[in-house]
Order: sequence, then structure tokens, then C-alpha cells
Amino acid sequence: MVRPKCEEAVAAYKVERSKHINKDPALARACKDDAAKFCKSVSDTSTPGSVLICLRGNQKKLTTQCQGEILRTQAEIAEDWRLDPQLYSACSASAAKLCADAEPGTEVDCLLAASTSLDWTCLGHVVRVEKEAAGDIRLNMRLFRACVNDQKKFCKGVEPGHMRVQECLEDAMDKAGFLAGIPVASPATLCCVKHECLEDAMDKAGFSGGCKAVLEEVIAMRVADFRLDTGLLDACEDDLATTCSTNVEKMEKSKEEKERAMACLQQFKEELASDACRDKVHRKMQRMSRDIRFDDVLANACQADRKSYCPDVQPGSARVIRCLQDHRSSLSHTCAAALFDHEVKMAEDIDFKYPTRKACAWEISNFCKNIPHGHARVIRCLQSRLDDEDMSPECKAEVSRLDDEDMSPECKAEVVRDQNRMAQDYRLNWRLKTACKADIGSLCAGLCNDKEGQMCGGVVLQCLQDKQDNITSPACSEEVFYYQLMEVTDFRNDVILAEACRGDVDKYCKDVQPGEGRVHTCLRHSMNFLSPACAREEAKLQALEFRDIRLKPKLAKVCSEERAVYCKDVKPGKARVITCLDVKPGKARVITCLVEAMAQPNFGAECRAELQQRQSAVKNDYRYDIGVMTGCRDDIEAFCAEEKTKLRGNATVLRCLVANFDKTGESCQAEMSRAVRFALWDYTAGQALTRECDADVDAFCPKHVYSLVAQTQLTRECDADVDAFCPKGAKARPGGMFTIGAVGRCLSKALVQAKSLAPKCRQLVLVAAPKDSRVYLRYPESTSALITKIAELQRAAGLEAVLVDPYRRDGGSVTVTGWVALACIVSLILVSVGGVVMLARRLSGADKPHTHYVKSGDA
Repeated sequence: MVRPKCEEAVAAYKVERSKHINKDPALARACKDDAAKFCKSVSDTSTPGSVLICLRGNQKKLTTQCQGEILRTQAEIAEDWRLDPQLYSACSASAAKLCADAEPGTEVDCLLAASTSLDWTCLGHVVRVEKEAAGDIRLNMRLFRACVNDQKKFCKGVEPGHMRVQECLEDAMDKAGFLAGIPVASPATLCCVKHECLEDAMDKAGFSGGCKAVLEEVIAMRVADFRLDTGLLDACEDDLATTCSTNVEKMEKSKEEKERAMACLQQFKEELASDACRDKVHRKMQRMSRDIRFDDVLANACQADRKSYCPDVQPGSARVIRCLQDHRSSLSHTCAAALFDHEVKMAEDIDFKYPTRKACAWEISNFCKNIPHGHARVIRCLQSRLDDEDMSPECKAEVSRLDDEDMSPECKAEVVRDQNRMAQDYRLNWRLKTACKADIGSLCAGLCNDKEGQMCGGVVLQCLQDKQDNITSPACSEEVFYYQLMEVTDFRNDVILAEACRGDVDKYCKDVQPGEGRVHTCLRHSMNFLSPACAREEAKLQALEFRDIRLKPKLAKVCSEERAVYCKDVKPGKARVITCLDVKPGKARVITCLVEAMAQPNFGAECRAELQQRQSAVKNDYRYDIGVMTGCRDDIEAFCAEEKTKLRGNATVLRCLVANFDKTGESCQAEMSRAVRFALWDYTAGQALTRECDADVDAFCPKHVYSLVAQTQLTRECDADVDAFCPKGAKARPGGMFTIGAVGRCLSKALVQAKSLAPKCRQLVLVAAPKDSRVYLRYPESTSALITKIAELQRAAGLEAVLVDPYRRDGGSVTVTGWVALACIVSLILVSVGGVVMLARRLSGADKPHTHYVKSGDA
């Protein structure tokens, strides 16, 4: 054992040797050429230790032998700070005052922690030493001693230098942090993080608390002074110049320039030329999401708020950030703005959403293991697992069996929370913000101040929804649709509706669990009692749902099989699938007596009931019919502006459009004809749109024609009535239903037969008629008068029942009978035979054209 006096003598010798490079023969020989090349302007004689400081400042340019000797001297300084003459000279008085109790080798760390109390000269030397030693864990004695066992456990083969060991330890600490939060529900619950069993991973991830504490302090120091983050500065030197138009020297002179440069690297991370720089920036943002101390902008802005609202919350695992989020409404403007900017930056990658990544570690490794991180891809993967409506119960059961279990409650809660937050501002939805950048600029410009810290609420998202038919980017349309899917699933994802309905939800739906559209359903059951603002927003959302079957979770679910059978080639959107289910072109023949459009063989009763419920709403409010809403937009403003203000689900606007049908445009006429035709086909007494025809239906249509229409199912008990009342051939083949078009046909027939329909009912029937037959139906009296006149003439000539029969049931046509009918048949036969003969002659060449020449003159 070396005696204390000997140790003191050796230490004194090293101190004296450090003052002049020539007193260290090994260093002088190894660095002779480098000193002459890089440090010829400095002298240890005038300024002790200046040559060694110069060489350390140019370390990357030195020869390998010189670098080795420089590293030795740095390791000696890490153990005894007196071996840096200039540092010791500048800071000895401060150290005696501030760090008297510091352990040997930790004096520099102590001085750095007390940096606000140091004079500029001392602080400059402390930062210089820390910067020189930052890349190698061996040069930070406090960190090295605290993490020696963790380094052996997690980073055994990692070569020190260039921040490699520190980053390895940081990754191990991060992994241990979120693995510790995974519940082990059963022995079968395996967490395949890097294909390891959960229990094994937990055993291997036992990161020591001492190393964690010191490592986090070191990271916080690097964040507080960017000069200490040598790994990022070295990797991003070129990108700082080319992408951010700055350099380290400018950043050192101005705090604002430093903050701008760091924000630039984060904002343009994807555009950085250097892969190493992108990796360093990504790692920095990961740290920022995990601990408020690692985001200096947020930490400084929220210092007072943190003391007020989160005084007992320990930093780490995003706990302080989560606490500030929970008190968002009470935060100062500066803190709230900084928090919002932080969230916008972190929206792009699951790696930057620490609570979600921790809660969903198992789900990410199982459900999303092949999905690259970044561009919010894993976030979307997790969201899609919340409720996959397109997946059949059998498939869900099989997937669940293969995956061992579905999404955990902890993960589901985090994903839902993240969704709710994304709906607060479009910039928090990275995928939508990126995909819709151009469309927002063209369609929603000026709605929101896009400056940092300024929140838009839901105005831009609402604008994109209102103008979705004008969106030019397919990617943007898809993201807007996904946002709409979030809205109809959870009312909290529509920030404007959620605010408008806050009191109504508390009053009528306080016990309803949000999700799967349950709160929306509850509110609509109380539609007549809602506040005007809430009723307006719910009606707007309900109209949006009618555009696309996928936005009606229950309808999409119960009609999934019918959609696959009857509409497999129909693209969702603009009510195309729903229209397909209502009427399948080419296949919706009159095959039944009571149900036509929805009466396909084996059409599910649940789907039919949901569709009829939908049609009932469509018949009462034009906003639920996307065709009328878009095709008649200008006509509504022109002819029905007053009626538009009186919307109460009573078909006010639809009735107005019917009354002004002849004045409307061609596209509106086509959509209104379809809408009214559906209303008459699916007639129910008392409906607002068709009630003008109630008396005419009673007068002209047999009771049995429509009495079964209101039923959603027909049973075997109806068979006798069908045989008695339905025309021959109307009965469907086995499994079929009956047409719902009976009332529509009955009223059309009454109009053709010139029966006296009520004026408004007559107008409805005319609107519902196809365009090419509308003129004929408009003046049916001319045809009826012609038939009657011919009948009178034949009776006067004594030709009773020879020419026409005006009493036939289908009196809208001319019927020939008796000898006249026989003459017609004979004429038809003669014409047919003549046509066949002419065709045969042409084909045989007998009627080929020819020219006749005549020659005259002498023989």
C-alpha cells in the first residue's frame, strides 16, 4: 500500500508536469508534430498548460499516438482536477466555497451544477473540460463509478468514446423503464420485445437506481448547455450549416440562435442529410418526451406552473409533462403555449409518446412489430386495434387466440387519450397535418394562426370536413375520413361538439361510457331536449355519417355480409354503399310484393331494419341525403333559404324543393326524383314528406298493398294473404321478400288513369317519376281522352269490344280485340315473312346492283 506522503509527492509531480508539455516525455514525443502543426502560436512558458489544452481542442485531427496520450492526460484530470492548471487557477476559490464536500474526482461536476454562481472565467474552463470529456464515460468519474456494473451488464462489448457507452446505458435505462410498467397477467402473457419472454426481459433489465440518477443528471446538464452535447454537434455540423444556416460559434453567442437551431433540427429531421445527425436528433426528442428536464424550452416556460400544480411529482417517465397536461386549463399562457409546441413536435413518432409506448409495449411488439416507426405509423396501428369493425367475430376470435389476448386496458386508455388530444388541433395529428398541408392552405387559409403556441381548436378540422368534396389530395381525404371515424366513435374526438354538448352529456348521458358511438346514440335519443348548440352539432355529425357506411358503426357491422354480397365493387363514400343496399341496380327487380330495394334473397333482417331506420331519417332531413345536400345546394339557397332556418327534422327543405321542382337545376331534379321515389316506395302513413298522399293512398290503394310495408319482417303467417292479394308472379322465390314499391306504383297508376289526386300528392308522384316519362304523366288526360273517343266510335259503328276496351285495369294503354286483333296478327305475319324474303334475296345476290350496256353501229 502506497503511503500518503508518497501519494502526495506523486500528485505534486503530476501537477508540475501538467504545466509544460516537455515535462511529460511520452506526451511530448507522441505529439511533437501535432503541436508544431496546430499549436505553434501558444506557449506553456507564458501560459502553463496551454499547449495541452490546444491539443485537446484539436483532438479529432491528431495522430493516433498523440490521441492516446491525450486520453491518458484527460483520465488523470478526471481523477484530479488540479492537473488542468488553467481550470484549477480559475476555479480553486469557487471550489473551496461551493464544493468543499465534493468527493475527489467530482469537483468539476459540482462546479458545473453550481454554474450560476461561477464567474465567467471559471465557468468557461468548466464547460471546456466537460466538453472535452463528454464523449468518453471514462473521463466522467462520477458517472463511471455509478455505472460501472451497469456498463458491464448492458454494454459489455461497447467501445468507449463518441458517446457510445452513455447512449448504450441510456437505451438500457429506457427499456427497463417501460418494461417495468408491463403487467404480467398470466404465465401465458409473453412480451416479445426483441423476441424475449417478458420474465426474462424483466430480469435482464434491472437497471440500478444509482446509475439512473447520475445518468439523468448528466443528460440534463447536456440539455442545459448544448456545448456539452458533443455527439450531436459533431454529427450535425454540416446540417446546421446547410439546413439551419448557422454554426456552433453563432449558437454560443446567442441563446435565441441556439434555440432556433435546435428547433430547426427537430422540425426538419426528415430532411437532414446526415444519418448520424438524424439519429442524434431522434434520440434527443426521445429524451424530451420522457423527462421535462430534457426539454429546456418547456422546462423554463413551465417552471412556475410546475411548482404550483406538480410540486410533488418526480421527474422521469413523462410524469411532470402528464401532470401539466392534466392542468392544461389552469396553466399560464407561456407554459400552455410551450406545452402545445412540445406536443406538436412529439406527434410524429410513437418513440416520442413515452406513456403510450410504455403502456403499449406488449401491443407494439405483437400487433405492430413489422411496422416501421415514424410518420405516426405505429400510432395508427394501435388506433386501428381499438375496434376493428370490418373484422368478423370469428376472425376476431381467431386473432385473439393467436395473439394470446387483446389490447390491455392500460394501452387502450393511453391510445384513447392520445386520440382525444389529437382531435384538439389538426397539428397534433401528424398524418393529417402532413397529408393536408396543401389543401389546408387552399381551402382553410386564415382560419387559424399557425404560429408556435397558437392553438386552433377544431376549426381547421371542421373546415376540412365541410369542404371534403373539394379536397384534391387522396391522402388528405383518407386522413379526414379517419378523423371522422374517430369523431363518430368517441364524442370527445370532436372538440367543437364536445364543448357544445358538455352540459347535455352531464345531464342525459353521464353514465354512458364513451366509445363505439354510445354517447352520440344517447344524445340522439334526447334530441328534442338538447341545447340548440348541441343539437346543431349532433345533427351536423349525423349528416356526416350518412355519407359513408363506414361512419355508421352499427350499420357497417350488421350489414357487413350484405355489403360483401351486393356491393363488393362499390367504393365507400358519398352514400354509394348505402344507396347500393337500398337499390341494387340491375338486380333490384320487382321480385316481391312488399320489399323491393332491400328485399334481395337472404337479405338480413337486422340490416334491413337499420336501413329502414336510416331511410326514415333521410325522408325528414335533406342533410342526411348526400345527393340532395350536394346536388341541390345552390337551389336550396335560391328557393328555400327561409325553410333552411327552420330545420327540425320535418322535411321542410325537401317539401320546398318539391314545390319548386320545375325551377331547380338538372342535378337537383335528378337527386330529388330519386329521394322522393324512395320515400314513396318505402311509404309510411304520417311521414312529413309524403303525408300529402295519405288521403289518396286511402282512396285509391287497397289496404293490403301497404299494410305490410311498415313491418320489418314477414313470417309464414303472411303466406295466405300473399296468395290472396298479391298478383301472380309477385311472390318471391324461396327466401325472398315482397316489394316495398306497391304504394308508389299505385299512385302512379292513379295518375295515369287521370284520377283526381291531391295537388301536392300529384306533384310528389311527378317528381318521383323518371325524367323521360314525366311529361306523359303530367298530361295523362290526353291519352285517356283518345281511348274514350275510340270506344265511342266503335260503339256507334256497332263494333262493341272490337277496337279498344276502355275498362281494362291497365287503362293507360290501347287494347285491340276481336277481328281487329286477328287482322293485326295477320299483318304482323305478312310483314315478318316479307322481311325474311328480302333478307334472303340480298344474301343470295339476286338483288345485286348491275349496269346494262347497249352497243349500236355496224355489225
